[in-house]
Amino acid sequence: MDRYALIGHPVEHSKSPLIHAAFARQTQQELNYQALLAPLDGFSDTVRMFRAEGGRGANITIPFKIEACSLATRLTERAKLAGAVNTLTFVNDDIVGDNTDGIGLVRDLIINLACPLAGRHVLLLGAGGAARGVLFPLFQTKPVSLTIANRTVGHAQELRAAFAPYAGQTAFTAGSFEDLNGWEFDVVINATSASLEKKDLPLPSNIFAPGAFVYDMMYDADGTPFLSWAHAAGVTQLSDGLGMLVEQAAESFTLWRGVRPKSASVLSSLRSKLASKG
Repeated sequence: MDRYALIGHPVEHSKSPLIHAAFARQTQQELNYQALLAPLDGFSDTVRMFRAEGGRGANITIPFKIEACSLATRLTERAKLAGAVNTLTFVNDDIVGDNTDGIGLVRDLIINLACPLAGRHVLLLGAGGAARGVLFPLFQTKPVSLTIANRTVGHAQELRAAFAPYAGQTAFTAGSFEDLNGWEFDVVINATSASLEKKDLPLPSNIFAPGAFVYDMMYDADGTPFLSWAHAAGVTQLSDGLGMLVEQAAESFTLWRGVRPKSASVLSSLRSKLASKG
């Protein structure tokens, strides 16, 4: 039976084994997917051992996505741009690195949540690895403008400089949280770690255009502080990142198995299980 894995530290909380098991049943693929805890100083050894034992591919989670980028012998274009890898495929002597986070976000917004991005004003909060990983796929949806805002404005400006050649016709700007005062956005995406750390962001409450959609790349059965803040500011269209998790997994599964699973039923089941624990 073909073997796949999620490699990270920690991994015991991960929903990935459940998701891939559901995809395998749905597509009638025989495979085994497990969560592997790698020592913080032993990521490369864990990958090599797993591969030597017959592993065909692996998803990579925190804190190893950048290290996985260095370990790969070949990178896809989107992985090069992201500077991080969340999917490894072992092909002959090659370790192919890819990044499916961005396409996962875009598919969740456009397909699952019916939130179009083309022709809209988009705000991306944060300038770390999570933001970097989704910028290129966001540009491909052709928003009329995309703004990066970050607590440290220099990091936002560095990210803008790196991705400006890929913006196309999208107006692309960067600034601080304070710079957002007086601006309105149709879609606001939180790519910071604030929700993970249960912290609030120092944002103006007037950044939401009428009918705005707010998305947090984190997820929690009890909701996230960012979504709670947006709701209190009057936003009614909100979503956490559970769908992004499922969609990036579906993209990885497709790369490995050559067949795309239907994510809607898997997402619905996972959402019900999460709600029952909330």
